[in-house]
Amino acid sequence: MKKVSSHVAAAAALVLLVAGCGGNSSNSSRQATNSETPNVTVDLATAGSISGTVKLEGKPPVLRAINMSAEPACEKAHPAPVPSPEVATGEGGTLANVVVYVKSDTLSKYRSNTSIQPVELDQRGCMYQPHVIALRTGQELEVRNDDQTTHNVHALPADNPEWNKSQPPGAGPIDQTFAQPEMAIPIRCNVHPWMKAYVFVFKAPYYAVTDKGGQFEIGNLPPGTYTVEAWQEKYGVEDETVTVAPKQSEQISFTFKAPNGSGE
Repeated sequence: MKKVSSHVAAAAALVLLVAGCGGNSSNSSRQATNSETPNVTVDLATAGSISGTVKLEGKPPVLRAINMSAEPACEKAHPAPVPSPEVATGEGGTLANVVVYVKSDTLSKYRSNTSIQPVELDQRGCMYQPHVIALRTGQELEVRNDDQTTHNVHALPADNPEWNKSQPPGAGPIDQTFAQPEMAIPIRCNVHPWMKAYVFVFKAPYYAVTDKGGQFEIGNLPPGTYTVEAWQEKYGVEDETVTVAPKQSEQISFTFKAPNGSGE
């Protein structure tokens, strides 16, 4: 039998190791899936919609006032105390800043017929406005500073690259995009620790954020049966199942419950 030298054996082992590292099928599959371009157009002649209201049952929490005394420019911008924005209730317990979205992998194949405009996140009165925003993968997030003080915009995603940028008064907008879908990405200001917003990134355009009246609408939805989920910062998520018939508008509602009816 011919003897194999130790150098040849080591080289062969190295080739196998490199091949094993390069052949990670799960990573390759994930990258291929995430890079797929939606190529199916929604048939607007049969598309339906989902709309409704999100409410809080029970007493809303007593939210602490934010202490801005460390930054006179911030404190001066507010003649009255500013409560934490984590629970924004309206008349009858309606909930704003709730993200409502359709949970379906099959919808990612549909291409939007409308142009995708940038989504703005303003820093005004040393608060992020709006507090919760949603956009699509590749859609531009435009962060503006309307204050007479420097902010530091720090995004802390788990599945997308982290970024951290200073923005002095009068500076132009910070433009960023997110390549991967991701839920509840915190956006903070390192200079003013009370400032916080959330960004949701979806691959398909089937989502909405509730307004001050707790209302939402998701349009141009292909007929089918879907699970619709609502996310609220303090109270978590609630799911509802709905069947959308061709050319029909379906109504659903979500109710979050304050623990023990106290809102605490």
